[in-house]
Amino acid sequence: MNRPVSLDALDLVAWIRKQARELGFTGVGISNTDLTHAEPGLLSWLEKGFHGEMEYMARHGLLRARPAELVPGTVSIIAVRMDYLPPMAAVPRQVLANPNKGYVSRYALGRDYHKVLRQRLQKLADRLREKLRGTGHALIYRAFTDSAPVLETVVAEKAGLGWKGKHSLLISREAGSWFFLGELFTNLPLPEDSPVTPHCGRCTACIDICPTGAIVADGVVDARRCISYLTIELKGSIPIEFRRAIGNRIYGCDDCQLICPWNRFAKYSEEADFRVRHGLDNPDLLALFAWDETQFNERMAGSAIRRIGFERWQRNIAIALGNAPYNEAIVQALKNRLVTASPLLREHIEWALAEQQSRKLERSPPHTIEAADSGQ
Repeated sequence: MNRPVSLDALDLVAWIRKQARELGFTGVGISNTDLTHAEPGLLSWLEKGFHGEMEYMARHGLLRARPAELVPGTVSIIAVRMDYLPPMAAVPRQVLANPNKGYVSRYALGRDYHKVLRQRLQKLADRLREKLRGTGHALIYRAFTDSAPVLETVVAEKAGLGWKGKHSLLISREAGSWFFLGELFTNLPLPEDSPVTPHCGRCTACIDICPTGAIVADGVVDARRCISYLTIELKGSIPIEFRRAIGNRIYGCDDCQLICPWNRFAKYSEEADFRVRHGLDNPDLLALFAWDETQFNERMAGSAIRRIGFERWQRNIAIALGNAPYNEAIVQALKNRLVTASPLLREHIEWALAEQQSRKLERSPPHTIEAADSGQ
């Protein structure tokens, strides 16, 4: 008769860390399921409407802070991080400084991180299940990565992977903030890690640099003002008050991370799937705007960008073109697209054309009336 084999919990956690690193995760921690300390902040954020049109945030409510209710039987959470900053990419600040180029958030330059992390978490679960075979411990689990009502930053913070910065993203002393987070909810009673001490101090660089003033308090972001929300999550018209501030950011915004002093410790990703595709690290705005829907779908296949769809992609580029210096080629491209534009896209193109016209007038020399020759 086979008897269950006793597993040392600390040894098992050490084994989990080793397996996770072999699978490309650069940080691993263990958290329990008690996130009640985060509930008041979550409720306040929702009550103030800071989630904007992300209705699913409100729909799930406090379930986001209650892992054991989200996945019954969950006892411990294995939290992981994976670096995504691609090597050999154009320097972000140089792209942002060139108004004829489009800036794409660094996390979206390669393949869709959802698929990459989920596949790796599944492999980790498979290895863990095999490890437990014959021990009498049946693994029950569920993998997440920005794909369910999970307070990922709170879980990762509790698991000791870093602290929540004033921009609301997780920061690590040894890795900065250029990384993805993922979780494996399990029924295993694992020893939890201790949270780390926050190290933002009096620094307010991320708050000060935000183009739209979206960081309204320490660790609190009003998504309705955030460029990442406006260019990715918002399905309709981008408020006029934010269009100029968006500049040439056509998908997401990294300003708060670019300014963060802790990112001097960030590591470049070794993951091939996160390498730059289709020149999106430094693309020409007019070239992108010339894509048709078929080209967009083909080139963005496997990318997180594809989920916003061609219409919103064009909407975002139209705003960037409106913010660019006056150029007849830009004006013509915008006018050409008007022929087939949807009502949503038409509105943004017309705004961009008005912006271009105003810049044309600004650069025109003033008209002068020469005084008539008085003969004197």
